[in-house]
Amino acid sequence: MAKKRADKSEEEGVKIVARNRRARHDYELMEKVEAGIVLTGTEVKSLRGGKANLEDSYAEINNGEAWLNGCDIPEYLQANRMNHVPKRSRKLLLHRREIAKLGSLTTEKGITLVPLAIYFKSGMAKVELRVARGRKTFDKREAIKKQDAKREIDRALRRR
Repeated sequence: MAKKRADKSEEEGVKIVARNRRARHDYELMEKVEAGIVLTGTEVKSLRGGKANLEDSYAEINNGEAWLNGCDIPEYLQANRMNHVPKRSRKLLLHRREIAKLGSLTTEKGITLVPLAIYFKSGMAKVELRVARGRKTFDKREAIKKQDAKREIDRALRRR
């Protein structure tokens, strides 16, 4: 029996739980940061089941600590009455220098921290954060035009 080839992400020990696909459209993404996340037991079980929603979530720096707000991790169905609150703020684990750097970047007007993905890497829950600047409607249209043009060029090159 032939072995099936696993995805590249599975080979590296990364299992993606949730993605914020809308963020790539709404924001101009800049710097990337990987952060750990503080979770309770039922939250981890719910994430391992592939349940999470990053829509309308954002990260912020308060008093030298990074927090993830608005992330919805639904209750674990097999848990008892000691289940977690689905939309609570969750602490992010970053080095002090990283927090200071992100804090100084986000003080600029129009800059925010947007979570793009929640995933497990070597058994640990991680969040991919991006420093982002919001796009205006005409910027979004322009970005779509550029993507379409690039796609057409790639198709034409493949046909040759």
